[in-house]
Amino acid sequence: MAESFLENTELCGELLLKPCSRQNSNTKHILLKYIVPVVAAVLIFVSLLCILRAFKQKNKNSIPSSSDSIQIPEHKMITYHELRRATNDFSEGNMLGIGSYGSVYMGTISDGIVVAVKVLNPKAEGAFKSFDAECKVLQTTRHRNLVKIITSCSNLDFRALIMEYMSNGSLEKWLYSENRNLNLFQRVNIMIDVATTLDYLHYSQSDPIVHCDLKPSNILLDEDMVAHVGDFGIAKILPKAEDAMHTMTLGTIGYVAPEYGSEGRVSVKGDMYSYGIMMLEIVTRKKPTDEMFSGEVSLRQWVSASFPNASLDVVDCV
Repeated sequence: MAESFLENTELCGELLLKPCSRQNSNTKHILLKYIVPVVAAVLIFVSLLCILRAFKQKNKNSIPSSSDSIQIPEHKMITYHELRRATNDFSEGNMLGIGSYGSVYMGTISDGIVVAVKVLNPKAEGAFKSFDAECKVLQTTRHRNLVKIITSCSNLDFRALIMEYMSNGSLEKWLYSENRNLNLFQRVNIMIDVATTLDYLHYSQSDPIVHCDLKPSNILLDEDMVAHVGDFGIAKILPKAEDAMHTMTLGTIGYVAPEYGSEGRVSVKGDMYSYGIMMLEIVTRKKPTDEMFSGEVSLRQWVSASFPNASLDVVDCV
């Protein structure tokens, strides 16, 4: 029998003169143990990405985006009297919220377009300075995840910004409302939107822009639940030759980086600290100023102490 295979020198086995080496079996073992799982993991990952992309594309095609359904005119001239008519004379029924420097109202301008009107309180210290800072930042930026400023209206005693209306309100309202709920997919997408915006502000400008007051109430959601960063009233334009600057205007307690709060030091790192705190808040649905965080215990320390055995105990059930 063995003589029949003598001419084929590559064959091996017990019936042949040439014994088989262990190389083939070792190669097979390595293939099964390492390569196959890696390839399988890559294929699964790619499949999930394809499914996710198809899901997002389907939603995009089935629901018209705000930019497709509403054509907002740019640089439109709006008078003070038109704003009064649009907001029902700045009535409480049209009020969307109150901030440090003024109030925001919903209004319908003559074109039938719904807008948000941010009216500065002239009696609030630093209100007009905040108005100028926000105009300066937003006139030089353009990004899909920034709240769009349509135009402004001002005179000696009145300042107002007319902005794109965000029909789903703020991230803060979604996190703490009993009638609303964000699933994990939405929360991750919101954080991606905010991160993309920060990358644009910090690294795509001739001079980096530092928001200085990043928090859920300044993250607004449009009808498609796409996040938009707003309220640049205390934002700072950082000279590119410097990595930091000092200011007397502080952000919100709980979100301010330690060096910002104690020294008034502004840098892009301060925004990243605020982003990290906001990310923990979105995952846990706990404000950094919650009454449970007192003394030396903070939101960051509370989450850190939960690793690795009790991490699920701090995560908000979605």
